[in-house]
Amino acid sequence: MEYRERLSAPAWYWLVGVAFGSTSALAMGLWFGIEAAIAGGLGLTALITIAIAWMGRTEIVVDGDGLRVGVNLLEWPWAGEVEALDTARARALLGVEANAAAFEVQRPWLGEAVRIEVADAADPHPYWFVSTRRPAQLAAAIERARTKEDS
Repeated sequence: MEYRERLSAPAWYWLVGVAFGSTSALAMGLWFGIEAAIAGGLGLTALITIAIAWMGRTEIVVDGDGLRVGVNLLEWPWAGEVEALDTARARALLGVEANAAAFEVQRPWLGEAVRIEVADAADPHPYWFVSTRRPAQLAAAIERARTKEDS
């Protein structure tokens, strides 16, 4: 294995979720009573927790098989050029320069990303856009693994 990263949410996302659930409980309590506040606050906090945990479960793995992002796999014969993206370039590729057919795994708490061209003419995705905390290391790992596979 060349590289592994989990796209887990930062601690402040969890704090915001708990604060949102708590303030919602307070608002419901003032309007509907203490029972509704407890039930609603616990329910909303549980939903927020599940959503943040679900978004943070995605894992990026670079190994001998290819680039795996979650359950998706880009095998080495189909991986093209790799580009590490800074925040400004990543934002452009998600905005004005976006290709609607691209495969994207983007997390709002991660500004940087990697772009990998897809060299398979039959694939509907022209490139993969993958958010990461370490774009230079991920791009280097992809290049190393792809080069090993070619030789």
